Amino acid sequence: MRVIITAATVGEWMPAFTSLNELYTEKSTRFKVQFYQSGVGMLASAVSLTRLALEDRPDLIIQMGIAGSFTSNTEPGKVVVVNQEMLGDTGVEEGGVWKDLFDLKLEKSSYHPWEKRKLPNPWLSKYNLLQLPEVDAITVNQVSTGSARIAQLIKKYKPELESMEGAALHYIGRETGIPFIQIRAVSNMVGERDKSKWLMKESLANLNQTVIQYVEQLYQLK
Repeated sequence: MRVIITAATVGEWMPAFTSLNELYTEKSTRFKVQFYQSGVGMLASAVSLTRLALEDRPDLIIQMGIAGSFTSNTEPGKVVVVNQEMLGDTGVEEGGVWKDLFDLKLEKSSYHPWEKRKLPNPWLSKYNLLQLPEVDAITVNQVSTGSARIAQLIKKYKPELESMEGAALHYIGRETGIPFIQIRAVSNMVGERDKSKWLMKESLANLNQTVIQYVEQLYQLK
């Protein structure tokens, strides 16, 4: 089995790489793990993940990273998996009303790879090996900070998380038929810009510990 672990930055997966590298890289023939930096944001991630999907054809792509939370149910430090992804800022605002691609009829709501305006993970029931809490998320190019905008997003999409790369993974995985799972740790509440209140160090530690446990369990199954 060939597994690719990807994140926007090297720092997000380096602890897992240090722990898993000697066991599951090129030295292994039955089970091989590779690490890959995708770059920050949907554009860089889309290009990187498309190249990986088409050239390497892995058996599973694991995207790991941090995220902001919209709800106290997913508080900072918690590790979750994403079920459904949505685009949070692709569209236009007219008269104070946010209209996305589907409202503008630029995209059909259930035209592949979409399902009812969302990008669900069809492999989640199979690959959520640790039974992590499943949440819905939006992907944005601009991190949400204003209270009015945050309220607008919550009302329209009812997301629990916000990231800058998740939708790229879901879109490409659904288009290519390559299984994927998105594992994220909450570093902060969406809109909180006082970074002294963020749990960056703790969330990264929890994230990497979870991914290490995940790979070890995946190895036992193969």
